Amino acid sequence: MKNNELLKKALKNLPRLNEIEVEVTQTVSFSLDRERNTLKKVEPSYKEKLLNKGDEVILDFGNHQVGYLELNLDYRGSHPDAPVWLRIQFAEQPIELFENAKEYQGWISSSWIEEEQIHIDLVPSVLKLERRYAFRYVKIQVIDISSKFSLLIKDATCTAVSSADDTCLKAYKTTNDLHRKMDQVACRTLHNCMQTVFEDGPKRDRRLWLGDLRIQALTNYETYENSEMVKSCLYLFAALPFGNGQMGACLFLEPEPEVDDTVMFDYSLFFVAALRDYYKKTKDMETLVDLWPTALSQIYIAEEKIGDQGVVLDSDAMGWCFVDWNLVLNKQASAQGIFLYALNAAIELADELNEIEEQKNLKKIYNNAKSDALKAFWDDSQECFVSGNQQQISMASQVWMILGGAIEGEEARHLLERMENRKDKIDMVTPYMYHNYVEALISLGEKEKALTKIEEYWGGMVSRGADTFWELFNPDNPNESPYGGTIVNSYCHAWSCGPAYFLRKYY
Repeated sequence: MKNNELLKKALKNLPRLNEIEVEVTQTVSFSLDRERNTLKKVEPSYKEKLLNKGDEVILDFGNHQVGYLELNLDYRGSHPDAPVWLRIQFAEQPIELFENAKEYQGWISSSWIEEEQIHIDLVPSVLKLERRYAFRYVKIQVIDISSKFSLLIKDATCTAVSSADDTCLKAYKTTNDLHRKMDQVACRTLHNCMQTVFEDGPKRDRRLWLGDLRIQALTNYETYENSEMVKSCLYLFAALPFGNGQMGACLFLEPEPEVDDTVMFDYSLFFVAALRDYYKKTKDMETLVDLWPTALSQIYIAEEKIGDQGVVLDSDAMGWCFVDWNLVLNKQASAQGIFLYALNAAIELADELNEIEEQKNLKKIYNNAKSDALKAFWDDSQECFVSGNQQQISMASQVWMILGGAIEGEEARHLLERMENRKDKIDMVTPYMYHNYVEALISLGEKEKALTKIEEYWGGMVSRGADTFWELFNPDNPNESPYGGTIVNSYCHAWSCGPAYFLRKYY
């Protein structure tokens, strides 16, 4: 159900991409270290190395890049009498270079693996790869070559692309080295996810997701301040709903704008929160008026999922509600908390629009949903919220009930303190959920504890050599993958950029 008027406004404000030529900083080799990921050793320059059959070289571009590789190739020896056959592997993190693409058996398509095999018929020549890649390291292996000559890489460059303009990046001043580094890594994460839209990850998926957009937009307001880009993305979602008016979880821009067939209870509701955040930043009443009907409809569509007990109906369907990348996590209580969170955002927007009757109705829905949440999910004996038929205890349930306002003040602070010491809880596994946890702590006035969590969690990625923050990080198993291999993990992921938002706004 495409809304062409809103789509026209969305496409009008899409940003242009900036291009920067980036050169290789050094060549390196790695050895696998299970405890500290990998060890790096600087090698002689690729410009000094002649490559024959079976040889390889790893180029280090110095930081995470998103763009297009170009190799200037030459030879030494006799005139080339056969093609050069190369394997080119791209890696955001060195650990990816230790996986064999042929052995990957995960459920995410192996077509995302960043690897090319290419025959070059003419040397000297310039090889320009048409596909955009996300990487810091490029491993070039000679699969085969004639014995009569050797390959020489005369030059290697990356045309890096992003709609983020670093000359517009607001300065961040701190005397704390870890905070400075976390801010740099978070800004680089956001920078490389800012393409024509706010992509979730420039390596894999490479499209606009609503849950990621909410966090990216918040961080953008404190860093690049490209509110027009946020506005375009909000209009895109509003222009491309499903037939019942519900937001899709993500959408594609090419070959033409189209909503994906993925629907998530929580992601649809985050449109309301993202619009609220945008309006608080810009006071753009025209956009609020345009998008308010879409935002409001997400509330009423979500209300249809409320059962006889007054709470969101549970589901066994894969992905019905995201919350966190954990397949054993029950999402019911979290979904209720997110419904409350979105209702609060809608109530704020109704107030700005002077929609008095609508605001009264939204407050009534909120009060009922809050009361029913406490009846259905609060367990006096456990002194926490439980979720689903199995009465599961998770960190996510507590966090979202707090963010939704079901429990407040000292009661909420004590709840999080108790949860930290529980060994039987389902814990958080992504920076996405950790972002919401930090937000909950700050909302309760626990700024110092929130800062400690940021330092421990995102600082843990920094200590393991992160140039950009990752899609998934388990401190107890840094190389964990929900997909069946680190070779398809996203090591530059939009929902991880929150430290720049928190550090700049609150510290």
